[in-house]
Parts: sequence; structure tokens; C-alpha cells
Amino acid sequence: MNKIESINLSEKFSKFSKEWTPYIIGELNNQYVKLCKLKDNFVWHKHEKEDELFMVFKGTLYMDFRNQETIEVKEGEILIVPKGIEHRPRTNGEIVFNLLFEPKSTEHTGNVDNNLTVKKLDWI
Repeated sequence: MNKIESINLSEKFSKFSKEWTPYIIGELNNQYVKLCKLKDNFVWHKHEKEDELFMVFKGTLYMDFRNQETIEVKEGEILIVPKGIEHRPRTNGEIVFNLLFEPKSTEHTGNVDNNLTVKKLDWI
């Protein structure tokens, strides 16, 4: 059995500076728990088979949706993006600290492959 330990999120966020690159900090029920730092605009994309949960720890995240108003997600709030819904996370220029719950099968940029796509996620 693996040793059970608490995870200090502030400590984990201090271990990386790269933006739009998720890092795995845990797993449960065939899902990864990931941290990432977000700044400016990401890419429009969707995940055909997976929902995503975004939890903002620092800053304000804006989630754009096609044909729908943008949703503002403030510190301490979560947003669940249902599978199949095209979305674009972005910030107003500040760095946002974000936690994600996603199935292990979730591809970073979903149906889009570009220079921001991370193919292999690292543990921290």
C-alpha cells in the first residue's frame, strides 16, 4: 500500500512556472487531479468523451463558449464544462492558479493539436 499523505497545493504550485501545462498531483477513480497556471488565451477546443472540472485557487478565470456568454470563475469557485462543449479558457492577463479534475483519458487540448498541446503530463 502506498503511503497516504496530504498534498499542500501552495507548495505544488511553487514547483512550476510554465503556463498552460498541467501537472498531475494525484489520482482517484480513474481521474487525475492536476494543477496548472493560466495566463492570457488558450485554444478553442472540446473533449468529446470527458467532462472537465476547473477550480480557481488564485485569480479569475474566464471561460468562453461558442454562442453563449463568457462565464467568470473567481477564486474559490468551480466550473464544470460538459463533454462535447467547445470552450476556451482565458485570463485578463493575470496568472490564474487552477486545479482540474479530469478522467485520465482527457487529452490536453481535446480535439485540437497545436503548439500548446502537451502530450505527456508530468507528476510533481
